[in-house]
Amino acid sequence: MENGSTEISRRSFLTKSTAAGAAATAFTIIRPELVRGAGNEKLKAGLIGCGGRGTEAAQQFLHGNENVELVAMGDIFEDRLEKSLGEIRDSKYTGVADKVKIDPDHHFIGFDAYKKVLASDIDVVLLATPPGYRPEHFVAAVEARKHIFAEKPFGTDPVGVRKVMAASKKAEELKLTVMSGAQRRHHDGYVETRKKVRDGAIGDIVATYGYWVGTPVIQQKERDPKWSDLVFQQRAWYSFVWLCGDQVVEQHLHNIDAINWFMDAHPVKVFASGGAAWRPRTEIYGNIFDHIDADFTYANGVHMSSHCRQFRRPAYQDVSELIIGTRGRTNCKDMGPKGEDPYVQEHIALVKSIRGQGPYINDGMAVAESTMTCIMARESAYSGQEITWEQMMASPLDLQPKAFDYDMKLDVPPLPVPGEYKFV
Repeated sequence: MENGSTEISRRSFLTKSTAAGAAATAFTIIRPELVRGAGNEKLKAGLIGCGGRGTEAAQQFLHGNENVELVAMGDIFEDRLEKSLGEIRDSKYTGVADKVKIDPDHHFIGFDAYKKVLASDIDVVLLATPPGYRPEHFVAAVEARKHIFAEKPFGTDPVGVRKVMAASKKAEELKLTVMSGAQRRHHDGYVETRKKVRDGAIGDIVATYGYWVGTPVIQQKERDPKWSDLVFQQRAWYSFVWLCGDQVVEQHLHNIDAINWFMDAHPVKVFASGGAAWRPRTEIYGNIFDHIDADFTYANGVHMSSHCRQFRRPAYQDVSELIIGTRGRTNCKDMGPKGEDPYVQEHIALVKSIRGQGPYINDGMAVAESTMTCIMARESAYSGQEITWEQMMASPLDLQPKAFDYDMKLDVPPLPVPGEYKFV
């Protein structure tokens, strides 16, 4: 993407989205061409990425809404698709099984499966592959004029995230709904607390903190000798930077996005440190860190102190946010109700936006900015440098392979060493 196309004004984008939201509350059907989804007509969905998160998202979409159907699924592995389909049909959620309408011709397998799902007769697509694929699939979904649920994060490198930013702006022009998997934005406690903070409940914000201190995500304990490099890395995707983005991007985004949302801004710079304290230097554990600390600065001088780590049990754990004001503090959810399951509520809001029964929603730019914020911290920790937002928006860093094949050899870059690793 050329640098000029990265100069997207979030404020003007959000202003337009707010205006669109006002129109949506008048029950205008927000559809680029059709009005399917209104009345008793079914809203048809396709799932791209049939791992654990995609399987859950499909169930939550079907459970939370009436007059919806799941009609197509796509993944690069047949066993994963069929396992996912079985779990969806046997869902723990009520009202799901009867809404699964997938015939054998709509089980799509391969690296081009996403194209086949998007070419199906669907209205909304659920994007839930590993994050490395998100930009390509997101752009294709907008080009196909489909409404989108996109699991977070929105990419693993600056080039990909800027593609999502541009596509999010295009989606807004087409009145396509974009819902993210950053479910705090649809958690009643967070929503109500944010309103009160913006109304001055804790005074002026002077400091913010975000933590995801948990345990490792290890998807494969060994490598099948029949697997190529690409197949193995895909099966163990959380261990490889090009696929997951590292923990600060894939997981800690929830906390960082919440702080950005409360601040209504992204940081302008960061310095960070991190490393692999316990992760062995074997292929199972890939090339990600197991801890990163970051100090972000917003344009108004407020800092966000961020810490994420994945240590083996027993170890201290904490997943939380904290905002300090001149007249009080909040954990970002203590001024509102616990509410309903936010993982379901986000899908209810998605469908209401599509049908014009609620505010128009386009989370694309905001969550892309939070994704870029997380990548900025990762690159600072890897390199040992302070990194600015302007550097990220100009960076040519692109981690994605240029071709995909089941027999493909794909070397893994070494674990980054600060002072030796170079941010570009």
